[in-house]
Amino acid sequence: MTTAKEDILARIRASLADNPQPAEPVRAYRRQSQLSAEATKEMLVDRLIDYKANVFYATEDSLPEKIEELLGANAHYVIPEGLNQAWLPEDTATRTRVTDSGNDQKSGALSLRELDKVDAVITNSTVSCAETGTIFLNSNPDEGRRAITLVPDRHICVVKESTIVELIPESIARISYERPVTMISGPSATSDIELIRVEGVHGPRTLDVIIVA
Repeated sequence: MTTAKEDILARIRASLADNPQPAEPVRAYRRQSQLSAEATKEMLVDRLIDYKANVFYATEDSLPEKIEELLGANAHYVIPEGLNQAWLPEDTATRTRVTDSGNDQKSGALSLRELDKVDAVITNSTVSCAETGTIFLNSNPDEGRRAITLVPDRHICVVKESTIVELIPESIARISYERPVTMISGPSATSDIELIRVEGVHGPRTLDVIIVA
């Protein structure tokens, strides 16, 4: 007597006996944007705001001032080891900056308990897709490991205008899958059966995006 599992597997083997080949998928989707850079940026901003992210604008010169404004005077924040120090505000007596480096505590990485005590994290980004409102982090030195962008309650993310593209295929072309990839579409949120939105469940409750010209 055969079991149900054996019966199912026998039918699958019989169906595959003549080695059928899958049909070649039709890749008719767009791979190259036709939008201007300004229109692409406007699309990204529209999506980010719709996802309840906070969007700000800055130049390289005004970026430290904007970050200081977002952090406030009493922030305890973390940065990845490779973040551009020129972007950061001057530390005050009540503001504390810590640097996370490596992938484990022995190599300089903060523990999850230590990250949980941090108010905010500041990172750069690799590429942003306007079509879906998604920011890609590729675990580069100025983005850090995934944990530092998921545990703190606030993520201040720098998006350079030159890294904004319209389409997913354009985004994927700029990503290296030799390192972990984190895709962010607004602050972390979920809804229960009554559709009550709760933010900060699986990541930062607040996402501040600074678009730098």
